[in-house]
Amino acid sequence: MLSAFVRAFRTPDLRRKLLFTIGIMVIFRIGSFLPTPGVSYPNVQICIDQGESNTLLGLVNLFSGGALLQLSVFSLGIMPYITASIIIQLLRVVIPRFEALHKEGQSGTAKLTQYTRYLTIGLAVLQSTTVIITARNGQLFQGCSVDVIPDDSIMTTLLMIITMTAGTGLIMWLGELITERGVGNGMSLLIFTSIAASFPGAMWSIAGGSGGIGAFLVIMAIIVLVIALVVFVEQSQRRIPVQYAKRMVGRRTYGGSSTYIPIKINMAGVIPVIFASSLLQVPALLAGFGDQTSGWKQWVATNLAATDAPLHIALYVLLIIFFCYFYTAITFNPDEVADNMKRYGGFIPGIRAGRPTAEYLDYVITRITAPGSLYLALVALIPTIAFIVLGVGTNIPFGGSSILIVVGVGLETVKQIQSQLEQRHYEGFLR
Repeated sequence: MLSAFVRAFRTPDLRRKLLFTIGIMVIFRIGSFLPTPGVSYPNVQICIDQGESNTLLGLVNLFSGGALLQLSVFSLGIMPYITASIIIQLLRVVIPRFEALHKEGQSGTAKLTQYTRYLTIGLAVLQSTTVIITARNGQLFQGCSVDVIPDDSIMTTLLMIITMTAGTGLIMWLGELITERGVGNGMSLLIFTSIAASFPGAMWSIAGGSGGIGAFLVIMAIIVLVIALVVFVEQSQRRIPVQYAKRMVGRRTYGGSSTYIPIKINMAGVIPVIFASSLLQVPALLAGFGDQTSGWKQWVATNLAATDAPLHIALYVLLIIFFCYFYTAITFNPDEVADNMKRYGGFIPGIRAGRPTAEYLDYVITRITAPGSLYLALVALIPTIAFIVLGVGTNIPFGGSSILIVVGVGLETVKQIQSQLEQRHYEGFLR
């Protein structure tokens, strides 16, 4: 593996792409520490040391690499783009025009990408406004005695909203630059950079906490086991054999080949974890307004907002399983796959083409999603339960979503480097 990376850096074209990707990552991390105009950076550091951050914004802070709590130019991170992409994908089921654009090929995909960009900017305006209001009300840093935004004038507020929105637009552009001129998917790599940047500080806090070096070693062992589990499952496939019949076109014979449909155990990726986490935060967000002494608000804070509550864990697992099936049904259409196979003369051995093929694919997807959803729920809960048992806190950024993203993006990037390397050196990673 290391020799393959050495070969990659020895190849001029691939070395240029790798250095370009690393340079964009460095720019992204620099922007994460550049304070937004109107924010008192010394007061922000005091609040980080004194108070507890708002756990409702933990997901956004995770995907921004800690930039949210710094109230930096890139404080929103890539989260608005992720939300916009998910919304556009879900709207394909509701709006026939979006589904038609998706089937048009490259031109339709470019149009959907444009809609995603517009929606990203709109969501960035809303989220930046929410973050600024939360910081001014003292809810971003609970228990902090200083004001992180000293000037509360309208012009300063507008400048902060414009700056954070522009930062999101710049992140989106940087991600597209990596996809076009670098290695790997740009947006995924920026998320990978954000999460990976939080790991050293988190490990340092565990080692220096109440658990000491013993808790640190146990956590490291758990993380290694979870990573091994994620790598094993993410690489696993159910291969459905497909045979293409021979057909004559003029004097030439086409077809007659054998291939397969690769179906992953976890086809939904990390999306169900993000959906479940976001949905569970809604009741706690609503309960955060108004009188906090109300009975139902205290019940919500105890049973739904607390990540170690049994009801929270049970709902978390059920929502992950539900969204696994829901998102898989959206992204994989058995009828469309069966129609494409029938159009090009393909069939599954032992299964008739057309409707029986679609029913068989639906049966396989339903069966294989069951263990996939349980695996996703297990990976999402193992780190949290371990942190609770060891008493090192539940806000450490080693949750299921972070591990799944880091490992998944790492595997996908290595595959892309491998494919580009093998185009130039056939030995490549196989050596």
